[in-house]
Amino acid sequence: MDAELLAQAVAFAQTQETKRPKDFSDQEQIFGKLLGPIPEDRAATNGIILKNGYIVAEWGDTKRADPTYSIAKSFLSTILGITIDKGMIKNVQDPVANYIKDGGYDSEHNRKITWQHHAQQTSEWEGELFGKSHTFLGKEEFGSGERKPRALQEPGTFYEYNDVRINRMSLSLLRLWKKPLPEVLKEQIMNPIGASSTWQYIPYKNSYVDVDGKQLPSVSGGTRWGGGLWINTRDEARFGYLFLRKGRWKDKQLVSEKWVQQALTPSQHGPDYGYLWWLNTQKKQWPDAPATSYAALGAGSNTIWVDPEHDIVVVWRWHQTNGNEFFKRILAAVK
Repeated sequence: MDAELLAQAVAFAQTQETKRPKDFSDQEQIFGKLLGPIPEDRAATNGIILKNGYIVAEWGDTKRADPTYSIAKSFLSTILGITIDKGMIKNVQDPVANYIKDGGYDSEHNRKITWQHHAQQTSEWEGELFGKSHTFLGKEEFGSGERKPRALQEPGTFYEYNDVRINRMSLSLLRLWKKPLPEVLKEQIMNPIGASSTWQYIPYKNSYVDVDGKQLPSVSGGTRWGGGLWINTRDEARFGYLFLRKGRWKDKQLVSEKWVQQALTPSQHGPDYGYLWWLNTQKKQWPDAPATSYAALGAGSNTIWVDPEHDIVVVWRWHQTNGNEFFKRILAAVK
């Protein structure tokens, strides 16, 4: 890589700090009433760039575990993949109701929902979970993210980015594993990839459920209502690198290459979106980046961007852009 152009790219990134307050004082205004904790403050914009498995640039506090918002969804997608790899779910297209008998899939409508629908955000799951309704109606509960009433569509036919429905998928996975998903993540992914011990995956105060007589925490797909995955930049870079290497870490396949491929295949509906991963197939997301690049994205902005074509992983946190201008600058530095 051209050292000078790389330094210019990083200098650009450092000027793009998010306008969101450091103390999260806008959280409820944006997202609605909190159900879980929020930290007192966050790090400034920071990031790391890996090329060919080497750290080629790093700036800011990359060891501080901050909420990563909806990047948690890509971690939940990976837990779903492992669940399928282990045969606990036979097929991603199976109805969830075949496995989960807690009432959440009893209605005629919800009975049609498959694991794939959940992973593609096309489930149209109907109900309330932990005090939040699938409708996103009401300013108090949903802040400026509140939505207008609309007719429910058939599961699998309509895309809507919806945390209540992802939280329902997470609860369903908890019931299958019969142990907290953060423990599953730790054993199956985070320990094998050498992650630090600083990350936490925090439930809501009211998201403890009965599983075989034990009260277990159900975790969310983000930090919209507090809690969620609090993790440092270096640990996120390891997770991105695992996907760059198609689910393999050193000599061990942690998540099957088949799942990685499926997770990065665009769905029929909605934006360029796989199984809770953002894609660039149509080059709409990042026009100056390869069509094969993809990312885990969260509010704030939190970004894990993976570019297999150039063997690059970028984690960039607390910035105010969609990343295209930064990625363009990084790619210009590739010799």
